[in-house]
Amino acid sequence: MRGQWRRLVAASGLALVLAATACGNSNDDNGGSSTGGGESTDNGFKIGILLPESKTTRYETFDKPYMEAKIKELCAKCEILYQNADQDSSKQQSQAEAMLTQGAKVLILDPVDASAAATIVNSAKGQNVPVVSYDRLAKGPIAYYVSFDNKKVGQLQGQSLLDALKAGGDPKRADIVMINGSPTDPNAADFKAGAHSVLDGQVNIGKEFDTPDWSPDKAQQEMEQAITALGKDKIIGVYAANDGTAGGAIAAMKGGGFTSPFPPVTGQDAELAAIQRIVAGEQYMTVYKAIKPEAEIAAAMAVAAATGQAYSGETTTTVNNGTADVTSVLLTPVVVKKDTIMDTVVKDGFYKVDQICTSQFASACAAAGIK
Repeated sequence: MRGQWRRLVAASGLALVLAATACGNSNDDNGGSSTGGGESTDNGFKIGILLPESKTTRYETFDKPYMEAKIKELCAKCEILYQNADQDSSKQQSQAEAMLTQGAKVLILDPVDASAAATIVNSAKGQNVPVVSYDRLAKGPIAYYVSFDNKKVGQLQGQSLLDALKAGGDPKRADIVMINGSPTDPNAADFKAGAHSVLDGQVNIGKEFDTPDWSPDKAQQEMEQAITALGKDKIIGVYAANDGTAGGAIAAMKGGGFTSPFPPVTGQDAELAAIQRIVAGEQYMTVYKAIKPEAEIAAAMAVAAATGQAYSGETTTTVNNGTADVTSVLLTPVVVKKDTIMDTVVKDGFYKVDQICTSQFASACAAAGIK
């Protein structure tokens, strides 16, 4: 895991390479899959950032500021247009159209609905504006894509859950509940597929849900339904696709009479509340996806696409989005459990110890050696 962590942290060092490539004043038309290419960082231009929702704390707290800082580093005169869609694909389309009207020369798009986002991408292409698909793979003729290996995320979650169940005995001794992500998010399908590739045949899946909008409230309702249907004594684990759904599931278990130690619950995104739940023994694990390198790569891709440069930096691969094979960067996700908090999110500066170990969690932190 630590070797995997070193590779992930190394991604943050790509800034120097990207700055050398993307900052130059270029009229080069060899932009690869880019449809832009006429802009100059010397003069500056408008860059649109479209993020999907605010219920997940990461977007406003991390993705947006990291992206904006990197854009300003690469293009000091560039103007940033920002909108959050609040999980509304129609609203996101209107926001994108407004940015194009305002003269955005490139868009960074994290789509609410990947299929519906094709309308945004095609509209942008019609105006010679390239689109960088961020974190979720949008449909349509996008220029670049940056995310994580999402099937690997699901595999890590599934394997962590399976290992925890085996540590307690026969993993088929009772049921697990699967609370997947939003059916409109292609990443959720990858997480789900990755988890099933590990869990199928190894555990009994008593109930499984797809959670609209990744809503923690809906996840809580789903878990309440599972507890009613299966009985609390028959549930030995919960696959939750992210930390928001994990929080909803845990709230339902608390309300349903579960007591510590809780059955192992997975998660993703390394939200602060999730790290604290892990310290407290309520959530078993999360998946940390280092947002800083992901956001910085998106910024570099956007500047490169708008100025006609081919993106150069982190190793690329191709991912087919149903329209074309898209030049992509897929970063490596990392498992975080109680005993690796210090070596992951704290070491990387994602959180400080005093943010995690508030008075409510001080004794749990001391017991876990987090200091």
